[in-house]
Amino acid sequence: MRFAPAVLFCSGLLLFVGGDDPALAKDPGAGTADDPFTGFEEADWDDPWDEEPQGLDWSGFIESAAGARWNDVSNLDRLTLGEFRVRAETRHVAEHYRIDFKGELLWDQVVTDLDAQVRELAVSFTPARFMDVKIGRQVLTWGTGDLLFLNDLFPKDFVSFFAGRDEDYLKSAADTARVSFYTDVVNLDLAWTPDFAPDDYLYGERFVFWNPALGAAAAPATPRRATAPGDDEFALRLFRTVGPTEYAIYGYDGRWKQPLGADADGRPIFPRLRSWGASVRTPWLGGLFNAETAFYDSLDDPRGDDPRIPNSELRLLLGYEQELVRNLTGGIQLYAERISDHDRLIENAPVPARAREEWRSVATLRLTHRAWRDALTSSLFIFVSPSDEDFYLRPSINWRRDDHWSLSGGVNLFGGREEHTFFGQLEDNSNGWFRLRYNY
Repeated sequence: MRFAPAVLFCSGLLLFVGGDDPALAKDPGAGTADDPFTGFEEADWDDPWDEEPQGLDWSGFIESAAGARWNDVSNLDRLTLGEFRVRAETRHVAEHYRIDFKGELLWDQVVTDLDAQVRELAVSFTPARFMDVKIGRQVLTWGTGDLLFLNDLFPKDFVSFFAGRDEDYLKSAADTARVSFYTDVVNLDLAWTPDFAPDDYLYGERFVFWNPALGAAAAPATPRRATAPGDDEFALRLFRTVGPTEYAIYGYDGRWKQPLGADADGRPIFPRLRSWGASVRTPWLGGLFNAETAFYDSLDDPRGDDPRIPNSELRLLLGYEQELVRNLTGGIQLYAERISDHDRLIENAPVPARAREEWRSVATLRLTHRAWRDALTSSLFIFVSPSDEDFYLRPSINWRRDDHWSLSGGVNLFGGREEHTFFGQLEDNSNGWFRLRYNY
């Protein structure tokens, strides 16, 4: 609860700050002698446009989705996506606050389970002119990367991402208090999550992954998640826009978002993590350029000599996006990770040949084409790692028939020279998928 007092203090300001919106001023000099409508009261007019909306306005969608892997693997079915989803969302706006709700009912055929999920249930208010507050379940994001996350350490759902669900589901919800301060010098975002929210990572329920104990990519006979600690997390962002350029500085105190460590008994754990970083995004040569860096300080292994805990590392990102021709947009990114104390990592690794390289590099390419008045969108996203010699391809297509119906399809294709690398371990998870959605 290191930062809890600051957040509670900010939230407590709500008790003392507030006020009504200023009433619209009326013109005291407005005469009525020449007014042909003098004598009529407003209540005498039957204006259908003057009626206040009653009740909540609900919207959402109904979606059916299916997907399957291309290869048979042990302990898993070929079905990777088989679900029926109903989303309902609404918003209640009052004079001094707003409540947002997004909820879903999901039948998942892969795990044969019916689940109710709340993706958003949060109250927002503005206790002062320089301050916004949002408390409750919500999806948070910041940073400049495109599907590459350096300073965005809010939870991600990689199971949804690899299965072919809508890309929005890559960002998971968390129960968080977010307070934003706005000044003439710099703006500040504070996000406090009282109960650590890990990623939805691969643990063998739907996809295989590298298992060091087996020395192979496989799914365990009994899928089991690591126990998440009940610690809090704290994230901050200082940001400012100067002309067309956005600058930001980030901080995070919590844990690695996936169980990358192991305890003395070999059980997976979430080691402690603190990170600092910065980013810039600006128009350049007719496109948009971004750069971002972050340093991950692995607090449970400061010397880098414990093979059960990930070492600290530096992350770097450069990106550029531009419209290449009409309706065709392209974006490239160059990303690198450098492991600290790599020599100690090699010295203490159980199998040095399978230890991470000191540098890991990834290049990405996104191509997006829109046609038929934006009713047909084709996209290709490519991850290629020269250092690991592996890749991940995400081609997809979406056809929007009208304001209600849409049909999407795509492929997740993984490959690599070795089985233990980041994308190489996922080769047997290659799959195809489609989704049919009705918006209401």
